[in-house]
Amino acid sequence: MILRPWVIVLAAGGSRRFGGPKLLARIRGETLLQRAVRAALGARPAGCVVVLGARGDMLRRRLHAWPVRVVVNRHWRSGLASSIRAGIAALPREAPAALLLLADQVGVGPAELELVIAASRRAPRAIVASRWGAVTGPPALFPRREFADLKRLRGDSGARRLLTDPRRRVVVLELPGAAGDVDRPADLRRLRTLHVPS
Repeated sequence: MILRPWVIVLAAGGSRRFGGPKLLARIRGETLLQRAVRAALGARPAGCVVVLGARGDMLRRRLHAWPVRVVVNRHWRSGLASSIRAGIAALPREAPAALLLLADQVGVGPAELELVIAASRRAPRAIVASRWGAVTGPPALFPRREFADLKRLRGDSGARRLLTDPRRRVVVLELPGAAGDVDRPADLRRLRTLHVPS
């Protein structure tokens, strides 16, 4: 039996540059939050944790029909690392791996997540990260042996410290669609004109 990872959807940011609740913005009839959760579940994970923060109680109500564990990170202002810690803490004891996905990576669908999972299956003790351009980051899959260090992360650089640690084996997967994140309304308008996973 092949063990499937849990997906952690990181959706806690304050959308300061967007100027409003970014995760409720729509693309192809779905909110960014719905789209990210659908992508996560479409990859057939062992389970899915959604980490909310800003407007967490309101967004939680939008997820009541989805088979996910929702965590509201009350410390989201301290940076992305706090949401990673919250997501890892919410995993069951038997979770073999965690696949981190940013909720605004609209260029990532189930097929892209399956590529990351397949790469991890070929190198189960390695971290698998995505590369787009000069950036290496999420979606990124961390085996259970990395959970303790994920819980020690601090600040707003996410898991970058682990991805660039020369002592760790990191498998890098070219995934251009991971570049399609949304920070400003102009990003969303641009992405609406491009091909994004359905």
